[in-house]
Amino acid sequence: MRITVIVVSALAMAAFLGAQQQQHPKLPNNQWVQLFNGVDLTNWEPVGKEKWTVENGVIHGMTLTRDYGYLQTTKDYKDFQLSLRFRCVGDGNSGVFFHTRFKPGTADVSQGLQFEIDPTLNHHTAGIYGDGRQWIVWPAPENEYVLRQQDWNEYLLIVEGNRYIARLNGVQMVDFTDPTPKSFDGTIALQLHSGGKGNMEFKDIYVRDMSNR
Repeated sequence: MRITVIVVSALAMAAFLGAQQQQHPKLPNNQWVQLFNGVDLTNWEPVGKEKWTVENGVIHGMTLTRDYGYLQTTKDYKDFQLSLRFRCVGDGNSGVFFHTRFKPGTADVSQGLQFEIDPTLNHHTAGIYGDGRQWIVWPAPENEYVLRQQDWNEYLLIVEGNRYIARLNGVQMVDFTDPTPKSFDGTIALQLHSGGKGNMEFKDIYVRDMSNR
């Protein structure tokens, strides 16, 4: 009799725990995941006609025309932390877009903001631009010189709801809560700006998907 009671109690407890687990929302993925494997463009797809290649563990983006070009993730990200390294080989403007969408069959952005990358000093690298509102926020003047020209830079980008944080080479550049956000979900995309001067390198790209979907 005692064994039967124990078995029944165990089954009841298992059923209770199962019901509790079903009631809880899915937890975020707290692990860093390699978004660029260092070999090819798995997990990424080009948008536009510019050239994206992998050479010696580095994504190399180079403009072939005077139009915009992007390399976007094949997965959407809502809330996330993104770590990467970039180097401005040329003098063309670039950026890391998030919550991105494109007009079908084009490289025209229909939604999304970007964390700026620009090799020219005082051009607000790590500032936030886009969604038809132009500049949303840019770094303090004393931080305009954190960018390492012609060298590798470390970028940590955090998006949590309408709060956007950028750290460049260990320095916090912006921590901004957007009072009027327009975009809430979409891809992450590396940019080559129009004008035909784009020549960018990216490597060591990792992401933590913090979304509760």
